[in-house]
Amino acid sequence: MVVLASISESLVNIAWHFVRDAGLPAVFLLMLAESACVPIPSEATMLFAGFAVADPGASLAHHHLTLFGVVTAGVLGNLVGSWLAYGVGRAGRLELVERHGRWLHIQPKHIAWADRWFARYGAPAVFFSRMLPIVRTFISLPAGVARMPFGRFTVLTLAGCIPWVLALALAGEAVGDEWRDLRKGFEYVDYAVAALLVLGVIYLLIRRRRGRADRGDPAPDAAA
Repeated sequence: MVVLASISESLVNIAWHFVRDAGLPAVFLLMLAESACVPIPSEATMLFAGFAVADPGASLAHHHLTLFGVVTAGVLGNLVGSWLAYGVGRAGRLELVERHGRWLHIQPKHIAWADRWFARYGAPAVFFSRMLPIVRTFISLPAGVARMPFGRFTVLTLAGCIPWVLALALAGEAVGDEWRDLRKGFEYVDYAVAALLVLGVIYLLIRRRRGRADRGDPAPDAAA
């Protein structure tokens, strides 16, 4: 947990320094990376961007930022990053992500969570997962593997990204230099939702095994 917190804090620092120094291109690139399966927290990017809009002097932002500009850059970044991940999944190149993901702090369980989420909820998962931790970063991969129609995927992705990005920017603008404290609150929510996802997967596995036992189906090991 200490290592995870250290990695998370490093990514937060990278995000806010980059936005401070580079402005809108940084917002676009960081949000693109998050949707392309690089777990850079969108909370850090958009909360600080909102703070920079509200108080350029206190935030030390090197570029003039507007609320419309940061939200547009964030949404477009999320959309383009989602297209990249969707393309990887549609091309069947998940092994590349699994093989090299450790360099980007991507773990196989993260992709597995997104895959189960999509398998269970289908198209609505693309919309709702944009407002959930972990899953929102990886949901485009299984959507591509399932060959969801590209137009529908794009519309659902946009519909899910806009409220999330706008809410974060408005929150950053409202809380000002306390954005880091608010971001830590989001982190605790992330942990709670991640724990619920794990419990949900365990519940589904147990229910599936009980159903198999009730039908008298042999267990996988016995069948082998």
